[in-house]
This record gives sequence, structure tokens and C-alpha cells, in this order.
Amino acid sequence: MPITYTSGEQIEVYRFSIPVTVGVPLLALFLQAFVPRRFPFFSIFDLPLLVTIFFAMARRNPISGLFTGAAIGLAQDMLGAYPIGIYGIAKTVVGYLASSLGAKLDVENAGARLLVTLGFYLVHAAVYFTVARGMVNLTLNWSWSRGILAGLANAVLGVGLYFVLDKFKQRT
Repeated sequence: MPITYTSGEQIEVYRFSIPVTVGVPLLALFLQAFVPRRFPFFSIFDLPLLVTIFFAMARRNPISGLFTGAAIGLAQDMLGAYPIGIYGIAKTVVGYLASSLGAKLDVENAGARLLVTLGFYLVHAAVYFTVARGMVNLTLNWSWSRGILAGLANAVLGVGLYFVLDKFKQRT
């Protein structure tokens, strides 16, 4: 699972059709909002985060990743119980960083995707926790063991999800 540095000319930038660009995040948001009510164990997964990471890394444009993360995060905030903006800020940061990293590294193999998703899950959790505690004054407790296990679960699910979503890529 080598992670190699590639020049700008070697990196392929992908685009997606409008139905995929809109439909996949909406499906992820729907599943995230309603499946954990029926199956509580599903709440460990963050499908909107995985979709944000995938689109940001595939498009490899920091501005596009920033807007993708912001849109998905704000939509997730509107479906949740907490104040609007917490997921928006966290996913904006992750979208920007994922697209910036995708432009610098080859993140097309499973090992790289696993490590990148785990890392971005932890970044997302740290930003979310910081914003929720520091700016919104919510009472949240951090658990390293739960954070790492949830990150690994999301990374494994993410690798499988990314290979399914790869089918929708269109070369620019």
C-alpha cells in the first residue's frame, strides 16, 4: 500500500453527473438520519463524511471540496438536533483538506483510502468536538477508544463505499 507523490500532470481529476452529485449525498443524509433510529449500532457510521471525503478526493479541487463539505455538513445539521453549523464547519475543513491531499497524493488504492479515511474521521471528530465545546458550549465527552474504533469502522466501510462510487466517475 504505497502512497506515492505525483505531479500535477499525472493526477486524474474526475467529475460526476448531476444526479450522482446530488443523489449520493442526499441518499447518505437520508440513511444517516433515519437508519440509526431502527438500528442503533448504525450511528457509529458517518455516511455524509465518507461521501464528502470521496467527492473531495476525486475532484481534487480545494474550493470544490470546501463547498461540497459545507453543503453536506449544513444539510446534516438541519436534520440533527444540535445547532446549525457544527457539522458544516467540520465537514468544510475535511472537504478542503481531502481535496488538497487528493491533489498531492495517489489515493486510489485500498490501503491509502483506509488510512486517509481514518485520519479524516479523526480530524472531523476533533473539529466537531472543538466547535461544539468551545463555540457552542455543548457538553460533550471525548473517548479515545470509541473515536479510534468508530474511525476504523468508518474507514473499512469507506473503502468499500469508495469502490462502489468509483463506478460513477467521469474523466475530465
